[in-house]
Amino acid sequence: MMRFLPLLAACLLTNALADPVYKCTQDGKTSYSDRPCVHGKSVELPAPVGIRPEGAESVPTRDARTLLQLEKLRIAREKEQDRSDKVDARQARAAATHRKQCARLNLRKRWAEEDVARLTGRAKVAAQRRSKRATEALAVECPA
Repeated sequence: MMRFLPLLAACLLTNALADPVYKCTQDGKTSYSDRPCVHGKSVELPAPVGIRPEGAESVPTRDARTLLQLEKLRIAREKEQDRSDKVDARQARAAATHRKQCARLNLRKRWAEEDVARLTGRAKVAAQRRSKRATEALAVECPA
């Protein structure tokens, strides 16, 4: 159905135009011309049925033009919505990755603190250094 919409619109938008026809009466003789009579009486004849003069626009033509504009707007809106959805999905993935990284750093910090509480001597000093580094890494990557 969507394939036929442009064809339908093109058919409705084509417009057979007619030039005005003048009936001239001069000295009892009648003639027809595309220009008004210079001398004598001239009457513009109405255009034949089905032919519209230039500039005239029918309701179906206006409706078809409006439908085309609405269709273009709908397509543009759908494209913009698709772009927006892609950006939102990308941002959601980035946020999930960041939360996962923060959880990993928080876990390393907790493990380092457990090591400090469990160890003694030189091992405790090394564990305190690791705990301090884990705390700093967490503070840099995931501020409160």
